[in-house]
Amino acid sequence: METGSGQGKKASDQLTQPARVRTLTSRILEFADSGVPRAQFLKELARIMIDFTGCDIARLVLKDEGRCYRCELTRDPAKPFRFDVLPGSRGEGTTVTWSSGSDDALERLCDNIVNKRTDASALWFTPHGSLWTGNIDALSETGLRRSAGGGGLGIRIEEDCISFALIPIETRQERIGLLQLSSSRENRFGVEEVETCEQLSQTLGVALAHRRLQLALRERVKELTCLYGIARLAAQPEISLDQLLQKTVELLPPGWLYPDSACARIVLGDRTFATGNYRKAVQSMRADLAVNGKVAGFVEVGYIWEKPQLDEGPFLSEERNLIDTVAREVSVQVEQKQAEDERSRLEEQLLHADRLATIGQLGAGLAHELNEPLANILGFAQLANKDRNLTGQTRQDVGKIVSAALHAREVISKLLVFARETKPEISLVDLNELVEDGLHFLQSRCAKAGIELKRDLFEEPVELTADRSQLLQVLTNLVVNSIQAMPDGGQLTISTAADGNDVLLAVEDTGIGINNEAMRDIFNPFFTTKDVDQGTGLGLSVVHGIVTSHGGTIDVESEVGRGTKFTIRMPVQPGPDNRRGNQHG
Repeated sequence: METGSGQGKKASDQLTQPARVRTLTSRILEFADSGVPRAQFLKELARIMIDFTGCDIARLVLKDEGRCYRCELTRDPAKPFRFDVLPGSRGEGTTVTWSSGSDDALERLCDNIVNKRTDASALWFTPHGSLWTGNIDALSETGLRRSAGGGGLGIRIEEDCISFALIPIETRQERIGLLQLSSSRENRFGVEEVETCEQLSQTLGVALAHRRLQLALRERVKELTCLYGIARLAAQPEISLDQLLQKTVELLPPGWLYPDSACARIVLGDRTFATGNYRKAVQSMRADLAVNGKVAGFVEVGYIWEKPQLDEGPFLSEERNLIDTVAREVSVQVEQKQAEDERSRLEEQLLHADRLATIGQLGAGLAHELNEPLANILGFAQLANKDRNLTGQTRQDVGKIVSAALHAREVISKLLVFARETKPEISLVDLNELVEDGLHFLQSRCAKAGIELKRDLFEEPVELTADRSQLLQVLTNLVVNSIQAMPDGGQLTISTAADGNDVLLAVEDTGIGINNEAMRDIFNPFFTTKDVDQGTGLGLSVVHGIVTSHGGTIDVESEVGRGTKFTIRMPVQPGPDNRRGNQHG
C-alpha cells in the first residue's frame, strides 16, 4: 500500500507543529467544558479534524452508557451536519453497529480496531491500532470495498474515497469509538499526520469522558437543588397544601436536561397545579402520587418540543429517579397536610363538644332554677284569669301573661332536651313509619310553600331502639328548618337507610345553604340566622342533644345557594350510657 510519506502536505509545514497540536488540544478541552449539547460538541470536533487534516469528510461513532452516537460533517457547506442516537440498554455487553451499510468486512474491521484485535505487522496499521492509506484500492486484499450510494450514518467508504483513515477513540479504561477521515485526493494523509490525529483522538476521549462527568455532576446539582427547594417549602409551617404543590411544580423544569422547553404539572384528585407555560407535552414522563396506600394523582414533566432519544424517551435515567423521588416526597407532604387538617378538625370537634357540654350544664341549671318561679307565674296567672270580675282589657293582659309563660316553659323544655336532662322513653321504632307519620302533618305546609316533597325510604323496615317522640321532634325540627331555608320553593328529600349496626336519616333541601362562618355555630343554643320573630335558635341544638343522647352523630353538608343536607347516623341498639339519657354534653 501507499504510505503517503512525502506526499501531499508536509507534516513539518503545519500539521505536526507542536504549538498547533497544543492549541487544538486546548481548544477541544475548552469546548468540552463549555456545556454545549452533545450534537454541537461532536460537530465542533469533526470540524476541527477537517480543518486540521484537510480531509473531505469526518465521521464519529461513539458508544456511551448503552447508546450509540453517530455524526457526519463534510467540507461541502451545502451538505448539513448529521447526527443521530441509537438507544440501547445500559451496562456491559452492549453491542454497537459501527458501519452504516451491509459491508461485513468493514464492520469486522471496525470491531477489531475497537477491541484491539488488529495485526500490528500489517502495513496499513499503526502501532496504536489505527488504519490508514493514501489509496483505498491498496486494501483490496482486506475485503474492503466502496459503498454504492447509501446515505446512512456510520463508518462507510464512499465511491470517490481514495485516502482513508480509521482511528480509535479511547479513554483510560477502554476504546469508546471511531474517528473516520476520508478524502477524494490520493495520499491526503502522511505518517506524522496520522500520528498527530491519534494524539488528538486521545484528547477527544479525555474530552468526552470529562464532558460526561461534567454533565452528570451538573444534572446531579440540578436534582439536589430541586429536592432542596421542595424540602424548604415543606419546612414552612404556615404554607397551605395548595401553595406547597404550586410552588413545588414550579421547581421541577430546572431539574431536567432541557429546562427551557420543559413544563410540569401535579394532579391531585380533581385539582391541577401547573407551570405557567404548561401545555400538552409532546414527550412526557409521570410518577404516581400514592397517598395512604392509594393512587391519588401524579407528577408529570414533559417537553413542549421533541427531543432526541435517551434512556427513557428523551429523558435521562437520573430524571426518572428524580421524578419518582419528587412523587414520594409530595405524597408524604400530602399525607402530612391531610393528617394536620384532620387533627385540626378533630380538635375543633372536641372544642365544640366541650362548648356544647358546658352550655348544656349551664342550660340545665338555668332551666331548673327558672322552672319554679315560672310555674308560680303561670299558676297565679291562670287563677287570676278565672276571676269573673276581670274587665276585658285586664283579661287580655292576663292572657298574654299565660301565653308568655307557656312559651317560656317550652323554651325551658327544649333546653332540658338539649342538656339531655329529659328521660327518654325507649321503645322499638321503625324509622320509615316515623317519617311517614311526621310528614303527614308537614306535607301541607310544604305544598303551601311551593316545595316538592320526596321520600327515598329504605325498602325494608329500618328499626332501632329509641325514644319515638324525640326522634319525631328531630325530624320535625329539620324539616321546618329546611322549609324556612326555601322561601321561594324548592325540593325537600327525606331518606332512610340501614348500614350494618347503624341506621341513617337524611334531610336534604335545595335552599339558601349555610356559609362557613355560620356552620361553626349552628348547633349552639340560641344561635340563629332568622329574624327575631321566626325562631329561638334552639331547634338544631335540640336535634344535636337528642341525636347525641341516642349515641348517634349528625353530619352537615352545605353549599351557599345550592342547599343543605343533614345526615343522622344512630346505632340500632344504643349503649347503656345513652339509655340513661341523663349524661351531659
